[in-house]
Amino acid sequence: MKHYILIFIAMLTTNSLWAQHQHHQDKDTIRHKMPMGQHKHHTKPDTTVQHDMMMSSQLSRDLPMNRNGSGTSWTPDESPMYGYMVHGKKWMSMVHGNLFARYTHQDVFKSGNRGGHQFDAPNWLMGMTQRKIGRNGLFSANAMISLDPFLVGNDGYPLLYQTGEAYKGQKLVDRQHPHDLFSELMVSYSQRIAKNTDVYAAIGYPGEPALGPPVFMHRLSAMNNPDAPLQHHYADATHITFGVATLGFRYKDVKVEGSTFTGREPDEHRYGFDKPKFDSYSLRLSYNPTRNWALQVSHGWIKSPEQLEPLEDVKLLTASAMYAKILNENSFFTSTLVYGQNTYSTSGKTLPSVLWEGTLQLRKTTIYGSYDFVRKDVHELDLEGSFPHDINFNINAVTVGLNHILTTIKRTDLRAGVQATLNVSPSALKSLYGNAPLGIEVYLRISPSLMKMMGGNHQHKMPMGGMNM
Repeated sequence: MKHYILIFIAMLTTNSLWAQHQHHQDKDTIRHKMPMGQHKHHTKPDTTVQHDMMMSSQLSRDLPMNRNGSGTSWTPDESPMYGYMVHGKKWMSMVHGNLFARYTHQDVFKSGNRGGHQFDAPNWLMGMTQRKIGRNGLFSANAMISLDPFLVGNDGYPLLYQTGEAYKGQKLVDRQHPHDLFSELMVSYSQRIAKNTDVYAAIGYPGEPALGPPVFMHRLSAMNNPDAPLQHHYADATHITFGVATLGFRYKDVKVEGSTFTGREPDEHRYGFDKPKFDSYSLRLSYNPTRNWALQVSHGWIKSPEQLEPLEDVKLLTASAMYAKILNENSFFTSTLVYGQNTYSTSGKTLPSVLWEGTLQLRKTTIYGSYDFVRKDVHELDLEGSFPHDINFNINAVTVGLNHILTTIKRTDLRAGVQATLNVSPSALKSLYGNAPLGIEVYLRISPSLMKMMGGNHQHKMPMGGMNM
């Protein structure tokens, strides 16, 4: 595992050095091309040149890059960003990443018999690039990989009450599945058809349909937590879909989009590409009323998502509100509230969930937390035969965490952190899980530093950019 961690660190550092070299090179080129009078008399910089150097949203030349969420989703315009920026003559690119080298123990006091413990390193690395086409077009491409299969394992990591996907013919219960080596390969094209109006198309293999909020891995409110929320399969589990096509329309700060995609979740062979089927559909309405808020509601009709239940289709309904506020040059607050529910075709049962998560960044110290509520049934927890088939379990989990930047090298932060999760067990499951099993984690986190840029109308001198892709 140490070998792969070193590879990941080297990848981040190399991208950082390349970004800095390219950035200085491009600044020199632009300075040499500026009109002589402007350079000699120190007149006000040409805002057109400055705007052309700015990276925009990947789906609109008229929106800030801060609005980019995972897939084609939106985040608030005031969302800070962490990444390495690369300016080229025609292409603009960013690199993002996150790695947790950690130890997790899901039931430190052994109040039940379901908690596991493990040394591992959840991670992902992503790059995006874009190029303007003519006066109104924009082409973008995203690529994301995860070394989870190597640094976590094909059966994932221990996480009490988590469910979803399978391994070696068995349901993954009390474990979070790993992400695929190739987690996103997506291209998109946007065309401005009138003032404040765009149409766009995106194709991914794999990719993310227009369904749910930005996935937890790329939400600023969740990026300090090594674990997936228990709500993951109630809101954003479709973020790695082998075959997705999306069409969208934007007018000002309102966006309507629809996708067709493969409903089946990735199989346990995490290194290859699954067969695209395009048998599922989704619709999403997004609205950013101010710079601080991003709202969405979406509905998906998902065909046979789980390998072990091939006849079970799912209707997924989600609604979310994201908030971001810059406090000063190095501090911000962000939070996300998500409602998600699954309705199953065979039983007609609806299982709801609610998630709140928040992050307060104070210069070098981060305080974060979350609250998870999910309702799961006997089938979901693989407890058939132990309980009546129609019983449901209300599960609550509260997480609080803290980390601190130890050092910054080549615009890459090394943080040390600790977090605790209190799981409140329903009375029927106390014999298995205990009354309130407590999970503890300690970790080192490696990620790009906070970006700081100056922009035009929508941006001012403030932290910008994001693990928002």
